[in-house]
Amino acid sequence: MDLTYTEEEQDFRARLRAWLGKVLPELPAKPSPDDWPGRRAYDLGWQRRLYEAGYAGLHWPVDAGGRGATPTQHLIFLEETERAGAPYVGANFVGLLHAGPTIAAEGSAGQRARWLPPVLRGDEVWCQGFSEPDAGSDLASLRTRAVRDGDDYVVSGSKIWTSHAEVADWCELLVRTDPQAPKHRGISWLAMPMDAPGVTVRPLRTLAGSTEFAEMFLDEVRIPARNRVGAENDGWRVTMVTLSFERGTAFVGEVVACRRTLGELARTAKANGRWDDPVLRRRLGRLYGEFGALWRLTQWNVSESEGSGGVPGIGGSVFKLAYSHARQELYEVAAQVLGAASLSLEEEWTLDRLSSLSYTIAAGTSQIQQNIVAERILGLPKGR
Repeated sequence: MDLTYTEEEQDFRARLRAWLGKVLPELPAKPSPDDWPGRRAYDLGWQRRLYEAGYAGLHWPVDAGGRGATPTQHLIFLEETERAGAPYVGANFVGLLHAGPTIAAEGSAGQRARWLPPVLRGDEVWCQGFSEPDAGSDLASLRTRAVRDGDDYVVSGSKIWTSHAEVADWCELLVRTDPQAPKHRGISWLAMPMDAPGVTVRPLRTLAGSTEFAEMFLDEVRIPARNRVGAENDGWRVTMVTLSFERGTAFVGEVVACRRTLGELARTAKANGRWDDPVLRRRLGRLYGEFGALWRLTQWNVSESEGSGGVPGIGGSVFKLAYSHARQELYEVAAQVLGAASLSLEEEWTLDRLSSLSYTIAAGTSQIQQNIVAERILGLPKGR
């Protein structure tokens, strides 16, 4: 892994920084957190700007509509957009970071041509229909059934924690197509149109008061068989590709944001007198080192993915495990710095702290990540 920057990469950073300096002041005001149609329009508007400027899908392969940028250029892009305070992917999260890369890696030519350009242009939003109420952390225990009927699958079941379902056009959906097969083998990965008859979405309100997740109920929903990505019953392998993106690169920008937050906390502690506490200073210093190490691990994982066709490796589980706990501790320290102010739900810090509690569950629980690290990296035997 080469951590130095070439002249071309430095030029790329300078041009990106100049573009951000010009375009960000022109953005409209952010909509209310509860205004999901407004948030969708805002997020798609930012994606359209990226697309028109040539920054959409920067690291995607050229034949998938991207620029085929190097991993280093991708990381520079994430660094500069975070430091400039540019909008996050928001409602485009699943399409840009999960479904899109999966289709680029596993989809047919026709599927790539149909679904990838609208994601990059900011025309369509995707949601993720993986988790189920009765499956817990064991994703392979899903029960949503898909029965083949001619050119369609007829799907019935339910999903939970479906990200951005209420504003999505498409859903990356896991279904069981062979109930007799071992649980990891009878699964298929489908792209489901959210306006199909039989789809019911019920938003879920989180601890922080937001509704970015939903329950989803499927009552004999007909999905064309041509919407299946990968072979029938090969969905678990395709899902592992999706999860490798989710755990390996989807949180990259947030590491930069956390490092910026650490700097803000240090300045706040100096201003309100809490900097004199040596224990607090040690915690901030250790977290600074932790997030610095996570950034280096990110560089490693992204560089490794270049040699595997753009698909991150199992090192993403190491990152996800460490990042989840570091983020939680970051906002525990934030509460210590802010004191009583950290209890107000009007404070963005408080909402971020409440949100951080979900990170050891989202994208695979910490216990699942520990199993992956133990078995696939350390070579330990499977637990019983």
